[in-house]
Amino acid sequence: MGERAHAAGHSRPSRHPDDDPALSEGSPRQRHGGQAMKKWLGTMVAVLLLNGAAARAELVDRVAAVVNRDIITQSEVEKRAAPELARLAGERDSQKRAEARSVVMKKALDSLIGEKLMEEQIKELGLGVTDAELEAAVADVKRQNNITDDAQFNQLLSGEGFNVATYKEFLRKQMSRMKLVQMKVSSKVKVSEEDLKAAYTQYAKMESGDAEVHARHILVQVDAKATPAQVEAARVKAVALAEQARKPGVDFAQLAREKSEGPSASDGGDLGFFRRGVMVPAFERVAFTLGEGEVSEPVRTQFGWHVLKVEEKRAVDVPAFETVRQELETRLKMQKTEKYVEQYVQELRQKASVETKI
Repeated sequence: MGERAHAAGHSRPSRHPDDDPALSEGSPRQRHGGQAMKKWLGTMVAVLLLNGAAARAELVDRVAAVVNRDIITQSEVEKRAAPELARLAGERDSQKRAEARSVVMKKALDSLIGEKLMEEQIKELGLGVTDAELEAAVADVKRQNNITDDAQFNQLLSGEGFNVATYKEFLRKQMSRMKLVQMKVSSKVKVSEEDLKAAYTQYAKMESGDAEVHARHILVQVDAKATPAQVEAARVKAVALAEQARKPGVDFAQLAREKSEGPSASDGGDLGFFRRGVMVPAFERVAFTLGEGEVSEPVRTQFGWHVLKVEEKRAVDVPAFETVRQELETRLKMQKTEKYVEQYVQELRQKASVETKI
């Protein structure tokens, strides 16, 4: 889903640089469901169908964790961790890469364990999702992404490694978890006037010294199922484009029109002006670090490798409290919800039998 929102969640992530008009884990503002649940909702659900004695032996060899009587396989963990693992491909230091991989795999495993525990509660409490609710959610995703026909929708899902059936299964599980959160957690989430004023003070302090960035980018796409060799080949291509873009007299916008594989290519890779918190984090860090006229090294996101050029930076005015009040309240509610969800899952984990193998 390179350009619009990340359809793989019923929540809108941070804006991705190739989200037209011209995205945000992703994109960008909050969709129905919000991001606070992203740790437990995840980005992908693996379904492994293994039959026969040989398959059962392979399954035993790949057990990553046992949650009560259910198992999590090594391949499930690797699939969940795949986007983050792909970003490590550019790390040349093998020791740092191995250490980072270990951290990523542990986070992915913890996420899957949390989901398994929540799924048990969902079954116990009968918090299912009806077909009507599911179809309404799918229609909402299409509307959020300006999808008008099935071919567009299939293409959007394909970019995230889904087809319609697997996406609906993922979405059904996500919606069930959100019902559980609403039942067990939502009543605890309170945002006071003091909370809002404190958040605004911090917000105003950050915004007053910040700027908006006008940037362009060139995208070298990387398929969601790409091998490490394919990821590296795309990175090498992006490095060459960055070097070309830095040569005297080269028009970055024209180069983007000719070489970028993203939908914004026809606009010369133009992303317009944006503030912090709009683009995906990896992209944002680089955009706000570069000086005007500078071209970045390749930046990895879930869509591929990006070469970024900052055209201009400008100061921004701090909005009045009432202008951003709703946004701050939504943000605080999501932060508190995430905190309570973590506590709830930890309580479930303490009561469960959880044995990790990796």
